[in-house]
Amino acid sequence: MQAPHRRHRLLRLLTSALLLLGLGGPTAAVGTSPPDAEHFAAARQRLVDAIERDVASSADYLGTGRLDADVIAALRSVPREAFVPPALRAQAYRDTPLPIGNGQTISQPYIVAVMSHLAGVNAGERVYELGTGSGYQAAVLGAMGVEVYSVEIVPELAQRAADTLARLGYDNVHVRAGDGYLGWPDAAPFDAIVVTAAHPEIPQPLIEQLKVNGRLVMPLGEIGGIQQLTVLTKQADGTLDEEALLPVRFVPITGEHAR
Repeated sequence: MQAPHRRHRLLRLLTSALLLLGLGGPTAAVGTSPPDAEHFAAARQRLVDAIERDVASSADYLGTGRLDADVIAALRSVPREAFVPPALRAQAYRDTPLPIGNGQTISQPYIVAVMSHLAGVNAGERVYELGTGSGYQAAVLGAMGVEVYSVEIVPELAQRAADTLARLGYDNVHVRAGDGYLGWPDAAPFDAIVVTAAHPEIPQPLIEQLKVNGRLVMPLGEIGGIQQLTVLTKQADGTLDEEALLPVRFVPITGEHAR
């Protein structure tokens, strides 16, 4: 879904491609028991530790060289294994995207961490998410104490994500099926907007639903190639300050209005 730009992450990109093709990653031996909660919890801590090291060593685009403490705490608490298909749960804590059906993927944890950090939100604020997918990104934001409004264009994915989030107790995350390009006007304005799909242009409805000084984080660029993960900050006159941070590769925004 997305390709980090640093040389030492190219191996993970190759692993991601193999996983999406069903060719890579560990598989449980015949007759062995599936991983238990303790195993997943330990794997989650190791993954977050690795993300922190990666950010400290290479993420100069964040300025601080480290992720916000609220982001780290959320990553340590959200059970990613609950958001992937059962057959792939043993691979839940690899730092790669994984297929979730309907041609979509659960995002790479590193990118989820970076986008959550770049949103720059605090507990109690409102965030709109275009593209619920598995619900993992929404859960991380929800674990940060943010009120999340997320729209997914694939009804089956929207329902599955809503069910998972409700079962895990994320009452501050609201999901509905629809065309995410149009935003969620009834819940606007938003302190931040996170777009988990690419488009060559910024959707105008999202600009209108963003608060002044709010941040919009999205991959901007041509579909089928490399995009730029971009942070846009809304000014008092309605214009956007734009900062492109790193190359990524996301699936496109779909729907009638995006076309």
